Amino acid sequence: MIVLKSPQEKFLGALQAVAGIVERRHTLPVLANVLMRKTGNAIEFTTSDLEIQVRTQAEFDGDAGNFSTTVGARKLIDILRTLPADQNVTLSSAQNKLTLTGGKSRFTLQTLPAEDFPLVQEAADFGPAFSVPQKSLKALIAQVHFAMAVHDIRYYLNGILFVAEGKSLTLVATDGHRLALAQATLDVEMPKQEVILPRKTVLELQRLLKDEDTAIEMRFAGNQAKFAFSGMEFVTKLVEGKFPDYNRVIPKNHKNHVTLGRAPLLASLQRAAILTSEKFKGVRLNFDPGTLRIASSNAEQEEAKEELEIDYGGDAIEIGFNVTYLMDVLANMGQEMVTLSLQDSNSSALVTVPEQGGFKYVVMPMRI
Repeated sequence: MIVLKSPQEKFLGALQAVAGIVERRHTLPVLANVLMRKTGNAIEFTTSDLEIQVRTQAEFDGDAGNFSTTVGARKLIDILRTLPADQNVTLSSAQNKLTLTGGKSRFTLQTLPAEDFPLVQEAADFGPAFSVPQKSLKALIAQVHFAMAVHDIRYYLNGILFVAEGKSLTLVATDGHRLALAQATLDVEMPKQEVILPRKTVLELQRLLKDEDTAIEMRFAGNQAKFAFSGMEFVTKLVEGKFPDYNRVIPKNHKNHVTLGRAPLLASLQRAAILTSEKFKGVRLNFDPGTLRIASSNAEQEEAKEELEIDYGGDAIEIGFNVTYLMDVLANMGQEMVTLSLQDSNSSALVTVPEQGGFKYVVMPMRI
């Protein structure tokens, strides 16, 4: 049976859309495969790692009739990638094997039965659907993702908190040393719903979301979230646990504020970071009226000093930070100006953007 005939790039595009979550090594061999279900000319591609399931559909030429199987996702993608983009390929099925032909190339691949593929059981209690433009969600994730914890024993920090309430969607990430928060406005009034999306889900969404105005529809359940966009359906398990009360962490009444250029500050910090030690990424910031001095040193007694002219008339403050935490936030922003709000050398600092109230970044000081 001819399962499909297609230009190489169309077939490859459909597979790449779903293959991001496929692990090369898995306890269940079938999870290294993509499930292909053919109904007439439409083929549905599904992948799963038991926690996340991604599905997309495309129309292809081929024999009429229904057919389903599973085949190694990475192998198929690697083969297609090496074929010319404008080449037509044919996928046919016989005796539990799939054969891919393109030009004078021919590849025969083993399959596993479609019924062995473990589909994620979708939750029954999904809340109301709401949507935002894909580029809005992509931007929100970009503004907070770097503050997620990595392999933290407090597993609820290894992801991003999504809060839909009223007409706002808030994303929050923290690793205990810093916290990033970004907000967008919704078109509909939502009852309060809070979910924690796992780190892998966040990174996969980031990969799949497009910089366009088409909507992504979201629905949350007790233990699952569901996203629909660009012909894709994405279902994921949630991280269970209680996320910290982020409102208590955000400083409300710091009295010293300075607004300065993001790019010059980032460049100065990057230069100072060169002479910090691997283990101890500390930089010292001295705020004085009109001047910001940045200094770093290491165990070899090397030191870096930077100076920036700033429009500042507040208290003289000397404060230490992990330079990576400051560089991360500045590198993931596109705005020209940032505002730093400070209280004293022992209190956390608040980074915001002028004229954009929806973004806040809190970073704890460190002793230097």
